[in-house]
Amino acid sequence: MASSETESRSRSAHGGARRLRPPRRRSRLARMWRALTSPYYRYRNAKVIHSVRVGLAMLASILATSGIDIPHGIWASVTLLVVIGGLQHQGNIRKKAAERALGTLLGAVIGLVLIVVQAITGSAPLTYVLMSLVAAVCGYYAIGKPGYVALLAAITMCIVAGHGDNLIDTGLWRTLNVILGIVIALVFSFALPLHATYSWRYSLADNLRECARVYAQVANGVHVDADEQVQTFMRLNARLVQLRALMPSVAKEIDVPIARLEQVQRLHRSLLSALEMLCTGTGSYEQALVRVAFAERSETVRRALLATARALRFGGGRHPEAAQQALRTVTGGEGEMAGKAGVAGHEGMPAPPQGCPEPQMQGPYWLSLRVEEQVGRLRALLLETEPRWNIERAATHRMV
Repeated sequence: MASSETESRSRSAHGGARRLRPPRRRSRLARMWRALTSPYYRYRNAKVIHSVRVGLAMLASILATSGIDIPHGIWASVTLLVVIGGLQHQGNIRKKAAERALGTLLGAVIGLVLIVVQAITGSAPLTYVLMSLVAAVCGYYAIGKPGYVALLAAITMCIVAGHGDNLIDTGLWRTLNVILGIVIALVFSFALPLHATYSWRYSLADNLRECARVYAQVANGVHVDADEQVQTFMRLNARLVQLRALMPSVAKEIDVPIARLEQVQRLHRSLLSALEMLCTGTGSYEQALVRVAFAERSETVRRALLATARALRFGGGRHPEAAQQALRTVTGGEGEMAGKAGVAGHEGMPAPPQGCPEPQMQGPYWLSLRVEEQVGRLRALLLETEPRWNIERAATHRMV
């Protein structure tokens, strides 16, 4: 009897061991590929990826010109470095590619014309004056919308023509090198591009997560050093400014009117302003008074901010509906905040408490209601546009 019990225990132990077998580890190559294709990894290591991209593009340029012994091949590498420039987002690459091609070809044509003028007239002063006039015109247009085209045109003119004393065959070879350099630069610009949408989402998520922390400190009556508060809001406002710079590229990537992104930006800015006034307005009150004023809804607002940040940060790659569900409803504390609030009044928002706070706390209490209102409207707007900015979910639907 004892032996049968021992045998059954050993079998169950072996079965449990089989069931609890640790998952097989991915190979190093698989882990590296997963990291490179991870949007968050590319967002955090954008500078490293771009530096590797520029280095590989430079190597390709050297091999292409030296391998077939193209004369004046150094200008392909110079053009590559000028063109590939700063880090470009996916939504801006096509526009920049067209501008680069137009500016380079325009500058090459002007340079060849200047060489012909110098060869026909033999007048160096005339060539210098013409080059100066072209540079002045490019400088005029360099300050404005077509600035990139004008700048590249002036640089390419100098590369092709020199000071007008280059031979026509030298100018043609340099033109060929410039075109080769821009082609290589554009090819590598599309390698592992950084989507502006991810940068926008992750920066907004970071701000909302920090807003939740600041709001929790205010609601709990925690007194924070003034210098620390200044540093916190400097970080928040710096990200707010960065988000505005990303908006044009985001609008192109996800095909959302920029007016909708402007609404998100405005609500975000209003939320930061209300939080800053709360921080400065409650610092002189006793902790007990502050806790009573924020007791009923502080946890709901904090959870709503964290859930919104989580939806923006993780999207819905593995669970397509996760982001949408996180933005719809958040439960916590005494009430429930629905994502549909803010678009059509305050449906789904918790009812105001029956009792009013102490007279001296009515101002901060009113601000807390405005914070809750801004959070509800922001969540509603993000829920409305979620099928667009949630790139992982869109990719999953395309695969299905």
